Amino acid sequence: MAGSNKDYYEILGIDHNASDADIQRAFRKKARTLHPDINKAPDAEVRFKEVNEAYEVLSDPKKREFYDHYGSVDGYGQGMPDMGDIFGGFGGFDFGDLFSTVINGGAGRGAHAARTDGRDMGAQIRVTLAEAATGVSKQIVYNRLAPCETCHGTGCAEGGQKVTCATCHGTGEVVTTQRTFLGQMQTRSVCPDCGGTGVTIDHPCPDCEGQGRAPERERVSVDIPAGVSDGQQLRVDGKGEAGIRGSRAGDLIVTIAVEGDETFQRDGDDLHVRVEASITQAALGAKIELDGIMPDETVEIQIPAGSQTDDVVRVRQKGMPHLGREDRGDLIAHVDVVVPRTLTEEQRHLLEQLAETLDEKQERPRRTPWQRLRDALR
Repeated sequence: MAGSNKDYYEILGIDHNASDADIQRAFRKKARTLHPDINKAPDAEVRFKEVNEAYEVLSDPKKREFYDHYGSVDGYGQGMPDMGDIFGGFGGFDFGDLFSTVINGGAGRGAHAARTDGRDMGAQIRVTLAEAATGVSKQIVYNRLAPCETCHGTGCAEGGQKVTCATCHGTGEVVTTQRTFLGQMQTRSVCPDCGGTGVTIDHPCPDCEGQGRAPERERVSVDIPAGVSDGQQLRVDGKGEAGIRGSRAGDLIVTIAVEGDETFQRDGDDLHVRVEASITQAALGAKIELDGIMPDETVEIQIPAGSQTDDVVRVRQKGMPHLGREDRGDLIAHVDVVVPRTLTEEQRHLLEQLAETLDEKQERPRRTPWQRLRDALR
């Protein structure tokens, strides 16, 4: 988050000792007045993003404490474990979509139908390769337009009700007639009083101004299935932007980012791993055990006699789970034959004998007095 040298308290218009409720009220007020769909000022979108950024920091107790201490959130979270929080949008998603608002929205009509359904929202969750193998539940925290708690999503204050718009008489649009030298010309546009819905509320809710939805901080647990792939998207029904006055809510589209692993490299549902074998293991064959991708799993790699570096050993059903199935991909072990860098005198002698039996002539390098003394003391 680019928070250097920004006074978030000033952006929201609150004191440094503001309560959580004060922060939320200030954010709601600013978000409604600065949203680009409502405010046509050239800097409205920039100011709206700053308000959202300020709320992201001050509404989170830990981020707020960090900001109050350092005057910035640059560096926050470095070295801390990933808690699966939201990481911005997906595709063309931006903050302008996060709190999209239609003034006095409702069931639209004709060519100027107002949007009443909530929009989909995007989030990203990072998981390790091991978590992708077993499946995991992650909680994300994000801001969205949720059903207003005061009016329960109706948009009406106590005693209020929906009435036919007096300006457009329920059509949702107004017709303007102008006289030109070509004759009379008619222009149709969305009704400014009902926003194209054909209805207004005689006593709107003071908290949501008749929208039936208000900015809230949401926590959602997302169940990530075993075998999920990098870039795969999961849909959480109804957890996107709330609809206007009870209209259908959008969905939360969660994109999964699977992190790389130090041991395994994924190829589809197969896993590749490098396995070191000594020269004797490679020559004679050996069984080498290593930890698998699943919890408490041990995989046995059978190294064939005469193996060479980069030879491949395939172990069936020890890779990643196939999504939605019980079977798994394969584990593909790539052999690395490791030659010892130092030898004892006995080991050297044995290798020399082996070389003679293989008819391999070896010229023994000259040994310094120090090397001879060191071998003698072993």
